[in-house]
Amino acid sequence: MTRRHVLGALLFAGLAGTSLRGQSAGQQGRETNEQSFRFRTGVELINVTATVSDASGRFVSGLRQDDFRVYQDEELQTVTHFSAERVPVSLGIVLDTSGSMDGDKIAAARRALERFLFQLLGPDDEVFLYRFDSIPQLITGWTTDRRVVSDELRRIQPHGGTAMYDAVAEAVRLAQSGKHRKKALLLISDGNDTASRLRIEALKPLIRETEVLVYAIGIDTQTMPGYRSFGGFPPLFQRGRQPPRLPTPFPFPIPGGNGGRTPPVAPRPPYVPPGPNSRVPGGGDERVNVAALRDITDDSGGRTEIIRNAFDLDPATASIADELSKQYYLGYAANGVKDGRWHTIRVETRNRSYIVRARRGFMATP
Repeated sequence: MTRRHVLGALLFAGLAGTSLRGQSAGQQGRETNEQSFRFRTGVELINVTATVSDASGRFVSGLRQDDFRVYQDEELQTVTHFSAERVPVSLGIVLDTSGSMDGDKIAAARRALERFLFQLLGPDDEVFLYRFDSIPQLITGWTTDRRVVSDELRRIQPHGGTAMYDAVAEAVRLAQSGKHRKKALLLISDGNDTASRLRIEALKPLIRETEVLVYAIGIDTQTMPGYRSFGGFPPLFQRGRQPPRLPTPFPFPIPGGNGGRTPPVAPRPPYVPPGPNSRVPGGGDERVNVAALRDITDDSGGRTEIIRNAFDLDPATASIADELSKQYYLGYAANGVKDGRWHTIRVETRNRSYIVRARRGFMATP
């Protein structure tokens, strides 16, 4: 190679580097913003998606970057990236297809998900579909073809037990590999876990390691009167009390990270016999375990909604789709923290009457 060619190659590399730096600093437009955020993700930024509502449960729009305060381990952080636009989402659907979902429940789930896919998601959103009975099964991998997912939904026949924790563990890994900055998981189930090898204490750290917003809709036809969701936020009793939560176990760091679109298949953990309140797989499900669902969803910035009738699935899924379109994105520098520990995140607004829901922290994986 001649000296002229070498100098030309160096000059091109320098211009390309300048272009990337300029792109990350403030290009306008949705597509360019998406590329910029991807360029700055990973170890450089901590990404936080925030949902803001007023005292009546209505979403609050029109907020600006200086309306927010973000704290890591109770120390104020400088927000360097902000967006209030609707951005594409990589969304995983995890559907309970155990025997107890047969009949009206699975029919209502098909109808609600059909509307969710064809009417409520954006054209650039990508989805995948997991089903679970006694074992989890990936039905459709990442796709933007809604018809493929719809056809598979029609073929599903419920049977067996409920391996919900195993299904969420596999699905959240796949959701983390989504190509869009915003990643979410929607879980629909009508019963307590009866068949998983994984326990909830081991599932929570797996979710905490990701940036995936986890949402759950529990179908509980035996729910006490007056127990429902208000304004798209976690279920409340009529007098304002939330259902009791299980103790939060201390999180342990889980090795992670995969640059590919499909994460490696992790070996199943050792089998743990079902607890005394579980039933034999295939023999029917216990009632929805609200506390367990909230343990799955709340740390991620998602939420749990409990409905009393399968026909309420349509408004419940519509509420989640609406929420995904009205969230705020905030990013701040990670400051090189890689100590393998859980670091808390707290987001608030200048207006203290607003309610902010966001991920509660992150695992600083070395």
